[in-house]
Amino acid sequence: MPAHVSAVEGAEVVFRLDDPTHAFSGVRLWQELGLAAELLEFKPVDYGWELRLPRPSVHRMEYLFDIANLGTRADPTNPRTVDGAFGHHSWLPLPGYVEPAWLTVQPIPSTLTAVTVESPVGQVNVQVWAPEGIAPSFDLPLLLAHDGPEFAAYAGLAQYAGAMIAESELPPFRLALTEPTARNLWYAANPQYAVSLTQYVVPAVRAQYQSRRPAMMGASLGALAALHAEWSFPGTFAGLFLQSGSFFTPETDPQESNFEFYAEVTGFVEQVLSATTAPSTPPVGITAGTTEENVHNNRVMAARLAELGLDVTLDETPDMHNFTAWRDVLDPDLTDLLRRTWGGADGTGAGRVGGAGA
Repeated sequence: MPAHVSAVEGAEVVFRLDDPTHAFSGVRLWQELGLAAELLEFKPVDYGWELRLPRPSVHRMEYLFDIANLGTRADPTNPRTVDGAFGHHSWLPLPGYVEPAWLTVQPIPSTLTAVTVESPVGQVNVQVWAPEGIAPSFDLPLLLAHDGPEFAAYAGLAQYAGAMIAESELPPFRLALTEPTARNLWYAANPQYAVSLTQYVVPAVRAQYQSRRPAMMGASLGALAALHAEWSFPGTFAGLFLQSGSFFTPETDPQESNFEFYAEVTGFVEQVLSATTAPSTPPVGITAGTTEENVHNNRVMAARLAELGLDVTLDETPDMHNFTAWRDVLDPDLTDLLRRTWGGADGTGAGRVGGAGA
């Protein structure tokens, strides 16, 4: 362990890097909080480099050290690291942060089966997670996830499913993890992808696994694509779980205007915001980080969907736009959405269910 370590100290977060000969010409902090650039320069100290920041209003902080002429790297003084779609990051817990209890629950035995679907956008690869010992012909609720393999790898989605069933928090269900082969093209309010998802992927999964009341979840552009698919083909999904959705508008998100599919995204969002009626009214759960850019457009979208008569919940969590943030609110937020969508074990009531075998 290095002699000087990064840590939360009172009202400050202190980042440290040993370099007593000052071989590095400079060190900056990479972070996602939108802090001013002038606050991120480390100062030379006798043992190397140090940066002191006021404690931010989040409950965990992901970061990297950006060393001049050498690039970014994890903090060698901090053993806490996390992988995600945006790379390998160091992270620090802030006071009060607790990881979800379901991470340590023994999940039910399960199987994972690959399903390949030919569709108008090309081949869509799906992995179907299912409780072991329940025949595919047995009718179970179905949850589909955009960026599914990433949600399983970085947010523990399969562990969550197995733990919730094991703890009788949810009825037995199946989970379809859809792979984002051409993510931006597919997920940016693409009509062909909406057709592919609703008219090809969902029927293909249901043809192999008897399913009822399919719910759809996604994060960032994946959340936008989930809403777009249900808006385009109403009644496909019985519930929607949308995390940090990329519901861009010119007013809230001018910084995204260089995104290659900005016009498609803002056009669809405007269609929803200007609608006088909704084509369907599934229950919707929305989550966003309190300090991420998308929180503003998520508030706008949540309010509009509620005005259109949908049963909407919005939960803002003190974190950013990353898989750990999305993981940390699966329970209770996804749990609540699925209970509202599926009810109890027999589909007729809400709340806790009667057990994994019910």
